[in-house]
Amino acid sequence: MDYNTSDLRRGLRIELDGEPYVIIDSDFMKPGKGQGIYRIKCKNLLRERVLDKTYRSGDKLKGADVQEQSLEYSYKAGSAYVFMDMESYEQHEVLPDALRGAEKYLLEGMKVNVVFWNGQVISVEPPRHVELVVEYCEPAAKGNTATNVQKPATLQTGLEVQVPAFITIGDVVKVDSRSGDYVERVSKG
Repeated sequence: MDYNTSDLRRGLRIELDGEPYVIIDSDFMKPGKGQGIYRIKCKNLLRERVLDKTYRSGDKLKGADVQEQSLEYSYKAGSAYVFMDMESYEQHEVLPDALRGAEKYLLEGMKVNVVFWNGQVISVEPPRHVELVVEYCEPAAKGNTATNVQKPATLQTGLEVQVPAFITIGDVVKVDSRSGDYVERVSKG
């Protein structure tokens, strides 16, 4: 599908130089004379780099053949991660480079958003907040009552996060999957 410059908006997926991009910002300017100018900021869905592009009114852009699908994480097979479409039971093996760190948030049975481009998985997005069990952390120092004392903790998926001093082994904590930051303790172990 081709798009006209008047179709450019945030979230639109386009193809530039044979690679998929998503528009993250779009701006229209009309100079006193001549054609309008569209300036876009777009992010490469394969390499994560951001580009600024300028187009004139009436220019055409090619739409990227990108689909999103909700799949369930099943298991790890060797170095690949296996996801299943729960409607068709079709399985997709995804290599770690397409996960871009998302493997640190995956739990069996978790629903994730998988992005395909030309039939190939290019990214996996776990839920925004993930609840994980603390597998290891140092005990809090006695008498340390400062309010913002943080310590490293290793979670069940191998993810390391900074948590408050009161967190102990076995606690379930909520983590933001976009930033990797501790959000809150969900339950005490």
